[in-house]
Amino acid sequence: MTVLTTHRLGEPCWVDLASSDVPRALAFYTSLFGWTADEAGEEYGGYVTLRKDGRTVAGLGPAMPGAQPDAWLTYLLVEDSDAAERDAVDNGANALAPTMEVGDQGRLAVIADPGGAVVGLWEPEQHRGFELVAEVGGIAWHELYARAYPAQVDFYTRVFGWQTQVLGDTADFRYSTFGDPEMPAGGIYDADGMLPPGVPSHWVVYFGVADADAASQRVAELGGTIVRDPWDSEFGRFAQATDPLGALFFLHQVR
Repeated sequence: MTVLTTHRLGEPCWVDLASSDVPRALAFYTSLFGWTADEAGEEYGGYVTLRKDGRTVAGLGPAMPGAQPDAWLTYLLVEDSDAAERDAVDNGANALAPTMEVGDQGRLAVIADPGGAVVGLWEPEQHRGFELVAEVGGIAWHELYARAYPAQVDFYTRVFGWQTQVLGDTADFRYSTFGDPEMPAGGIYDADGMLPPGVPSHWVVYFGVADADAASQRVAELGGTIVRDPWDSEFGRFAQATDPLGALFFLHQVR
């Protein structure tokens, strides 16, 4: 089992889902991934921490009234949320939710990068982030679908100190990974020519499954939708899905 106890600064450390129907979403994901749920007290607004084999994986909470459609949000680890928020804004981002305290768990802010992708900033205290990676039921990959690829790569490099490695640089496939070259944390995909009109840049999260085909069938049985049937690539077998409320995620066959 691959268990993380620390995360690298500037890289993804947590994901959570803002849902318009928490009980329905909770039933779907716990059934699909075998997660268990720990509900926080009322002071945390009904937030739920999701675990696999006792290890933290993700969070789930109610969407704010009038907020965007149900969506997963990726958080990047920062030392000082106020300073990171200021630095991001100084480099072309928009502050969507200014830095706030989350009890004794940590401090967070939410920004939109210069290409419009929404991402969270997390300054940890008691809550250190997800613990299970590259395992069944754990986080498998993080990816930014970028409409303003050069500007967004430059932004994350400047503000979060990313080290990027070019994986492809053609009109058909422009992609960079970020993080340790031996163990990258995620990737940035030039998706401007692929995304439908009106769909902005956005982050996506991949969850590990034992069998992408079986997991895809289970998504449909539980009321979700398979957006793209399982496919093979040199990096593994994948499928693209939405939950019953429309939140997008990917399946990555890790065993």
